[in-house]
Amino acid sequence: MTPETLLHHIDHGTLWPVAEVASIPDDVALAYQKALQVRKLREARGEIPKGFKIGFTNRSIWERYQVFEPIWGTVWNTTLSFANDTSESHVDISKMCQPRLEPELVFGMRCTPSENLTLQSLYESIEWMASGFEVVQSHAENWKFKVADTITDSGLHAKLVVGKPINIKEVADNGDDLHSLLSGMFLELMQSGQSIEKGAAANVLDSPLMALLYFMKALRSCPGAPDVQAGDVITTGTWTDAWPLEKGQHWQSRYDTPLTGLNLQVK
Repeated sequence: MTPETLLHHIDHGTLWPVAEVASIPDDVALAYQKALQVRKLREARGEIPKGFKIGFTNRSIWERYQVFEPIWGTVWNTTLSFANDTSESHVDISKMCQPRLEPELVFGMRCTPSENLTLQSLYESIEWMASGFEVVQSHAENWKFKVADTITDSGLHAKLVVGKPINIKEVADNGDDLHSLLSGMFLELMQSGQSIEKGAAANVLDSPLMALLYFMKALRSCPGAPDVQAGDVITTGTWTDAWPLEKGQHWQSRYDTPLTGLNLQVK
């Protein structure tokens, strides 16, 4: 598929033809180059990159989706929103393709991380963290894909809702402390007050900070990929499975302190 065709499916929420899916090479490097071409098309029409999403960091769901390594994609001004003071928000799924919901931890970047990538250097480059809901979508029917398909499909990103930011320095003094804090955190995902699944931050490559470290190395090894910039948001991957969305649903996330959970109405 051409970058233009891929973007058309994103805009209209339509499935890829089965024959087109079969024709996508199972080549991760080529898939990232195709995704970067779609990124250029979106920029050319006025969309503004606002950061990145990291996907498939939760090793507990690798077997389920037959994807055995993390991926990344771009977050846009058109796909990013911040919850209001009551941590309530809504998402319109009418033009999304097979949308699913993922509760995640989001980092807000203070600056571009240094060339020497360590937990400490990443800690020094992060301004804040927050709870998040990422809505992911797949244009491959029934979520049946190869890893290269998910990368070609813009990292499956559709929407990111970010909760109340917490300054990193208020909760940890250094990178090791932040990793330790995050690796021990849990959340509960609920729908209309009913518990759906409990998740652990340790599912995410041992902690969201470790997921960020993995991502930074992968990003900088990808030819043509832009580096992280000050002000970027980076969402680090789901703590639970990805749950199908339908209009009328009301989802809630409840985290250990210090994170504040989110409420999301599906429209």
